[in-house]
Amino acid sequence: MTANRTTSAAGGSLDRLAYLLTLSRPRFWLYLAGPVLVGVAYAATTTDELFAPAAVALFAYFLLPANVFLYGINDVFDREIDAENPKKEGREARYEGQRFVPIVVAGCALLGVALVAVVPPAAWPWLAIFLVLGAAYSAPPARFKTTPLLDSVSNGLYIAPGAAAYAAVAGSQPPALAIVGGWLWAMGMHTFSAIPDLEPDRRAGIQTTATVLGESRTYAYCAGTWLAAAVAFAALDLRLGALMLVYPALVAAIATASVGVSRAYWWFPAINTVVGAALTMGGLWGVAHG
Repeated sequence: MTANRTTSAAGGSLDRLAYLLTLSRPRFWLYLAGPVLVGVAYAATTTDELFAPAAVALFAYFLLPANVFLYGINDVFDREIDAENPKKEGREARYEGQRFVPIVVAGCALLGVALVAVVPPAAWPWLAIFLVLGAAYSAPPARFKTTPLLDSVSNGLYIAPGAAAYAAVAGSQPPALAIVGGWLWAMGMHTFSAIPDLEPDRRAGIQTTATVLGESRTYAYCAGTWLAAAVAFAALDLRLGALMLVYPALVAAIATASVGVSRAYWWFPAINTVVGAALTMGGLWGVAHG
């Protein structure tokens, strides 16, 4: 009997871990961890700084615990909406009231707070921005995700990991133009990702930037924010601006092609990884060549 109970407990623990991994959206892990790499690459002046304890701690947190926090709180408060969302079939986890989920999500939030012990004060505001906006996006009373425009603007939280990493390594804040460009990019990326949810959100009575604008005008909104992001980055370095032009070009191609947006949506983790790798390599080139 004892052996059977142990096996059952072990199986249950493995099932919970598997569920949490699915909930954390592994395809999107680099949406938070990737900016940390970019921030460190541009803040570092020596190769030793690339592996500073604060940089390693931030990467570890934003690779997995931060994703469990961000997507877990989203799933908990979207339980009724997600009952009709086709994205929850297979690719993502559907929250059905499991008691351990809110506990783990809260633990991941506290782990983010605990990072203040290992990163310098310059990075603290960015940790606060991530945790506050990450919660306010999904949780009441703010629940920004149901307020058109605020749902888009609040998703600047995705650049907070990169800004925190830059501040932790450099000891100063990142360039304002980089913050503006990154925030605009995140706004466009969020709103584009809302297009496949247009019909489920409308059926659930949820208003978002995408449901208000409609599909065609949402494409235009994404193109506009991404073009503005490219302009901001170009003001820092023309090469950065040229690289970011890939996004308005892509949304224009998708809007005018016969490719369904629900299919194109799943291309972006790979596209963002390639663009992020190019940005990181640019920063590492600077470190290697002084």
